[in-house]
Amino acid sequence: MTTTLRAVHEDITTLAVDAIVNAANSRLLGGGGVDGAIHRAAGPRLLEACRALGGCPTGEARITPGFELPASYVIHAVGPVWHGGGHGEARYLADCYRNALRLAAGHELASIAFPCISTGVYGYPFEAAAKIAVSTVRHTLAQAPTLREVIFCCFSGRERDHYAVLLSDGNPR
Repeated sequence: MTTTLRAVHEDITTLAVDAIVNAANSRLLGGGGVDGAIHRAAGPRLLEACRALGGCPTGEARITPGFELPASYVIHAVGPVWHGGGHGEARYLADCYRNALRLAAGHELASIAFPCISTGVYGYPFEAAAKIAVSTVRHTLAQAPTLREVIFCCFSGRERDHYAVLLSDGNPR
């Protein structure tokens, strides 16, 4: 079977998928942007579950139940802060996607939705981050054989359109 990759412009907290990915900070204790929205929508038990994890280093990912979300799980991936591109940011960002997919595979999930990790307050240039996201997901799917759908959930229609071009073979492979 093949895995469908698609881009949407929706509120990630409303998606009925097996897991949504949270663009988390290393403390995993909530914050602004996508992180704050996920914590608010999931309810206070998400914060309790995250506290029990004790944090997460940049590039890695952790999984919790989705609690009040339509998604069964939240995979918390800690993206890099952009410092000009010469500090391993691309590697750390790719690691976020790889590690989230590995967790999804380990839990035999069929669907996952990613936000645009690190492109908000962490300042990662959107176009570069989108290329890394699509390329990394395409290259890692072989390690996640249960996945049937990967959604790139975008904050704006412009972002969704950019992902759509990449997915319909504006490359990155």
